[in-house]
Amino acid sequence: MDAPGRIVTPQKIAQCEKLIRPHIRRTPVVEVDASEFGLAANPLTLKLELLQHSGSFKARGAFTNLLTRAVPEAGVVAASGGNHGAAVAYAAMKLGKPAKIFVPSVSSPAKVARIRDYGADLAIEGDRYADALAASRTWAERTGALQVPAFDQDETIMGQGTLGFELEQQAPGIDTVLVAVGGGGLIAGIAAWYAGRIKVVGVEPIASPTLTRALEAGRPVDAEAGGLAADSLAPQRVGERVFPIVREYAPQTVLVSDEAIANAQAVLWRAVRIVAEPGGAAAFSALLSGAYTPQPGERVAVIISGGNTAAVNFDITR
Repeated sequence: MDAPGRIVTPQKIAQCEKLIRPHIRRTPVVEVDASEFGLAANPLTLKLELLQHSGSFKARGAFTNLLTRAVPEAGVVAASGGNHGAAVAYAAMKLGKPAKIFVPSVSSPAKVARIRDYGADLAIEGDRYADALAASRTWAERTGALQVPAFDQDETIMGQGTLGFELEQQAPGIDTVLVAVGGGGLIAGIAAWYAGRIKVVGVEPIASPTLTRALEAGRPVDAEAGGLAADSLAPQRVGERVFPIVREYAPQTVLVSDEAIANAQAVLWRAVRIVAEPGGAAAFSALLSGAYTPQPGERVAVIISGGNTAAVNFDITR
């Protein structure tokens, strides 16, 4: 049941899913056994959200914002490490709205290229997400453009929660889902959908432990913001709207090293031909590295959340 007074609820996520369904892909799941990756035999579900429009789960929140909030003539503006910017640019292109996207210099070339391909006005601002965010707010104040937050917005959280709605239909028997955490919009949305019915575990890079630090402090606080997945999992702190949901429904986190993330990328490609970006492989790295060890028979789902990377390069001139 929906909690009284709560804005992001399972009922509202289900309504949101119906609204954005014509605009998003129902991404597939792959059922494998953990023994295929050299781990103890255990059922494992991979949710391939890297196959979503714009290359990550972020399209869900982007379309939710643009379809439920009034978009002014000035269009929309977003700050992003890359994936959110690509998603907002894609949604704006499809819905015929102008988009201005600010990204920091750490954004990968693959993500910058996607944003430009979708026709958005792109600006590279500063070295960190916080710099791009400040620039996007200044732009919104000057032009009247609608800000589309990457994670700390109810509509964004509800949109990302539709991934949980979809996953439950595809894999109704799972016990646990592993989710990479940056600002926390995805884990908050999934946690709000399941509302304690299964275990939702956050996976963070050691170099960017935003949710871990928040849970330790009892509130969102600044944390380190670096590492291999800095362009998607290093916003400096989790969202104010995100935190109460996660504290109630998903209070467990594990930390993974950059080496573990890079290894997970390599293993996903070698074993199942999945090309995941560092942030997209982070949740899977928790299993490979032993940061999260399932109990015998525990049915685990892993969100492969993004694939905007140039890690595999096909030379079509040969």
